[in-house]
Amino acid sequence: MSYAINPADGTRIAFSSQPARSGDENAPVLMLVHGSALSSAVWRGLGYVAALREHYRLLLPDLRGHGRSDTPHDEDAYAMEAIVGDLVAVLDAAGVQHAHYLGYSFGARAGLALAVAAPQRLHSLISLGGSARPQRGAMDSLFFPGCVGVLAQKGMEGFLAEWSTHRDVPVDPVTAAAFRANDTDALVAYFRRSDREPGIDDAILGEIEVPTLAVVGSEDHLRVDDTRSLSRTIPGARLAILRGFDHAGTVAAAPEVLSVIGPFLAAHAVP
Repeated sequence: MSYAINPADGTRIAFSSQPARSGDENAPVLMLVHGSALSSAVWRGLGYVAALREHYRLLLPDLRGHGRSDTPHDEDAYAMEAIVGDLVAVLDAAGVQHAHYLGYSFGARAGLALAVAAPQRLHSLISLGGSARPQRGAMDSLFFPGCVGVLAQKGMEGFLAEWSTHRDVPVDPVTAAAFRANDTDALVAYFRRSDREPGIDDAILGEIEVPTLAVVGSEDHLRVDDTRSLSRTIPGARLAILRGFDHAGTVAAAPEVLSVIGPFLAAHAVP
């Protein structure tokens, strides 16, 4: 595990670098960025690392407040500007000038913001269950009504128990383990700041030149419309809808996700 420092506030961001299985030091770089309450470990647990290392050097950061990164308890520490600064700091610390980017949920929102703030750092962008819309009420929709209060008052076990009662299928073990590894106070601060996230205007999205693929599960009712909108608004963006998966189930559906992102990445290979 390595660490990058965000120069704006000194926050330490943990990340790991996985070389391409071929050992090719010039293999293209793919940054994988997890969703809310998860960590970079989810990409290993669900099989993405094993599959993608065939052709790519992987960068796996833990977003602030998650995993082994610093866990500030101040809500404003989780403003999107700070998150983008973290990602740039990881690229710099790893000596990477340009990377392909795959982000899930929170990681997808961060990727969209990165494509606006520092497009020169990206070869391509894949948004998995992402959104550029204002996020007020999003956590209640993604998990369950009042989820932040439950997390603050009952801790992670209470949160997971309540979430399970609102789902058609149980939370998969990899996701549950990732949630349990979090600093609860940091996660509460992140959730509350996320609820105030203003999003990105369509006019700004319409100026993104980074090749973009927007992927979403057909049963991800909060994000289907947002993802369709992304695909219409970002010039040249492609849309892929994975049938039968909700928001949490989409990232767990690694074979289906890999089947659509593989051709996209190959089509945007760097000479």
